[in-house]
Amino acid sequence: MADLAQVREGLRTYRLISGMWIRSLMAYRVSFAMTALGNFAVTAFDFAAILLMFSQVDRLGGYSLAEIALLYGASGTAFGLSDLAMGSMDRLGKRVRDGTLDTLLVRPAPVIAQVAADRFGLHRIGRVLQGALILTYGLVVLDIGWTPLKVLMIPLMVLSGAAIFASLWVAGAAFQFVAQDAAEVQSAFTYGGNTMLQYPPTLFSKELVRGVTFVLPLAFVNWLPALYVLGRPYPLDLPEWTAFLPPLVAAACLALAGLAWRTGLRSYRSTGS
Repeated sequence: MADLAQVREGLRTYRLISGMWIRSLMAYRVSFAMTALGNFAVTAFDFAAILLMFSQVDRLGGYSLAEIALLYGASGTAFGLSDLAMGSMDRLGKRVRDGTLDTLLVRPAPVIAQVAADRFGLHRIGRVLQGALILTYGLVVLDIGWTPLKVLMIPLMVLSGAAIFASLWVAGAAFQFVAQDAAEVQSAFTYGGNTMLQYPPTLFSKELVRGVTFVLPLAFVNWLPALYVLGRPYPLDLPEWTAFLPPLVAAACLALAGLAWRTGLRSYRSTGS
């Protein structure tokens, strides 16, 4: 019951702080719209690069443009949701270095909720919309033999993927308690992981595919569930039921990230100590 109460308090804190920043952004609606549009345009360059590749080839790694659009859109939407909700976690290292984290520790609210909601960037919604549009394009163009399980797999894939990416934001922030200046390392796994997942697994070595399946389970964000929807063979000859594991993998990742966060927070020593 105590843990449940703490979760509720964390969600309440997150809602209040993020709401404050949203109201601040909405005070300058034109500026917000331009920033969101810019965010949309910048992220669209990634797919533009894929389109340029397909101007020279018919298939990439054995996949058509529409199939890669499905992979790209699923990963981009999932990452966009996590970036919108938890992207501020990469500022923790700066707070540790300049001592401003101490001001959060004395407040009667969960620290993780305060850090995640700090400077909540609603303009990041542009990344979510861009990913969702590409995902919709892929689903419309592809000739998929839909079943109830395949229909269910689409929202399941996006939400589970967002949770997996969110766990990376939290784990990366926990690492910054020790490293203090590791935002780039965190970005390598979050932004870098998203970029990798935009392409089919056939383009990468089996060692890398094993690593992002069994060590850092990014393959569960879109590769495995999307390949089930497409009816394509899974990398590493994995059994078909692995496509239904993303919710369990996401729950495990969140639990481990929470443990890493609590460990890092307990090890924190104020700049005045």
